[in-house]
Amino acid sequence: MEYDTITAISTPMGEGAIAIVRLSGSEAIQIADSIYIGKKSLKEVESHTIHYGKLIEPKTGEAVEEVMVSIMKGPRTFTREDVVEINCHGGIVSVNRVLQLVLNNGARLAEPGEFTKRAFLNGRIDLSQAEAVMDLIRAKTDRAMNVALNQMEGRLSKLVGKLRQTLLETIAHVEVNIDYPEYDAEEMTHSLLNEKLTYVKREVDKILTTAQQGKILREGLSTAIIGRPNVGKSSLMNALVHENKAIVTDVAGTTRDVIEEYVNVRGVPLRLVDTAGIRETEDIVERIGVEKSRKVLKESDLILLVVNHNEPLSQEDENLFEAVKGLDVIVIVNKTDLEQEIDMNRVKELAGRHPVITTSLLHEEGIDLLEEGIAQLFFQGGIESQDITYVSNSRHIALLQQTIHHIDEALNGIELNLPVDMVQIDITRAWEILGEIIGDTVSESLIDQLFSQFCLGK
Repeated sequence: MEYDTITAISTPMGEGAIAIVRLSGSEAIQIADSIYIGKKSLKEVESHTIHYGKLIEPKTGEAVEEVMVSIMKGPRTFTREDVVEINCHGGIVSVNRVLQLVLNNGARLAEPGEFTKRAFLNGRIDLSQAEAVMDLIRAKTDRAMNVALNQMEGRLSKLVGKLRQTLLETIAHVEVNIDYPEYDAEEMTHSLLNEKLTYVKREVDKILTTAQQGKILREGLSTAIIGRPNVGKSSLMNALVHENKAIVTDVAGTTRDVIEEYVNVRGVPLRLVDTAGIRETEDIVERIGVEKSRKVLKESDLILLVVNHNEPLSQEDENLFEAVKGLDVIVIVNKTDLEQEIDMNRVKELAGRHPVITTSLLHEEGIDLLEEGIAQLFFQGGIESQDITYVSNSRHIALLQQTIHHIDEALNGIELNLPVDMVQIDITRAWEILGEIIGDTVSESLIDQLFSQFCLGK
């Protein structure tokens, strides 16, 4: 397949030591050479080498930038095309001047994710590996990064490929027996079909058992801190973030709006939300904050419910316990440095199966227990991020669930003693759905949609 030559800035905008403008395509080296002056022409240099020189405006000969230019000739590149990376000074003006110079001399501005899209279309990576590139960029913890790296290495792809091959062999046996009944092929009995399908279902189930954890690692755990005003919600957020992100005072109702921050808790990324204290109030601004807090409560994966060790449980506290019934909750009894006024037996009764942790955030006591409680709640204390069956992408999870559905339909057909050619319809559909994970049976519109979510220059 042949494409025009594309270019984009591949480093974040802003001031820095260096910035990189990347080109990919059959004319990448020719375009770069037309604006470059150095000891050698870029057309003559060896592949995978880097060269010092200057960029010039070809029409006037005016020097534009002092650069280092990397030359990588296809197919031993990420896109399997000729790739040039121009390393220039990392100022906004300088990198934009270089980009404009490249565009003026024959390259086209790349679409979001187009470099990775070309790697996929040229067979360098499959679709699940391409999606892992974005996961790697967005990873917020070491664990999330390891999961993305494993997927980039093709571990999920190999497992999916193995399962598809099993289904394909099953389909082939059925086809032979349907089309050539006189041919001396192994008879595909219902018992053999059942054996093959049960194996595939078991393997897909294994992948899906880690799906919730994988999705959390990829997208983060939406965590709301709730409680009455002045129980220590903002102090808790500051303790988890390890800096003063939220205002802390003795005045009730200090937090008027929702404050969000990402934190890393034992390798688990939390999208932490400090909410306004939930109470009835006449203050218009605070009331808007309280309504936002109620909305956040419904959308959260984890609730940190904070109560005051130094005060008896109020009706507002009891109402909050009622509001979080059925959700994943950790109850935090804060201010243990002050005299106990709260009824701990009642707290445990209201908490039910949910863990109760005591803290003194003023003295930074109990934070380790809270972090351990969060890890235990969602990861039973830890995960093996090297597990090759990890799946974290929502699209992959949905496709695997559809695969299970069609395998179940086929197994039901076997139980009902349906003809094998009817059972084969669901087996074929399961094979096609697994192919959508790695891009073998995916539509062009889906490919465009997926790569449009990538950052420009990747």
